[in-house]
Amino acid sequence: VSTETFQKAVEEVKELPKRPNQAALTRLYGLYKQATVGDVNIERPGMLDFTGKAKWDAWEAEKGLTKDEAMAAYVQLVEQLKAKYVN
Repeated sequence: VSTETFQKAVEEVKELPKRPNQAALTRLYGLYKQATVGDVNIERPGMLDFTGKAKWDAWEAEKGLTKDEAMAAYVQLVEQLKAKYVN
């Protein structure tokens, strides 16, 4: 998957007519971070930062994927969401 295809998917997901469920949003976040930053490189947030922990966990779940693999998985997930929400 090219960087341009990935960036297009990043924009397309913002334009979905309906907000995806939390599981899909969490997976998108993890794949995006893995594609743009690589393996998680920060400490897990503290006990009371529920959103921060969820985001960290989503990113950690994608650990080991290469940048290209993460971009491809992100694009594939966006295509699935478009098929579900755009029709």
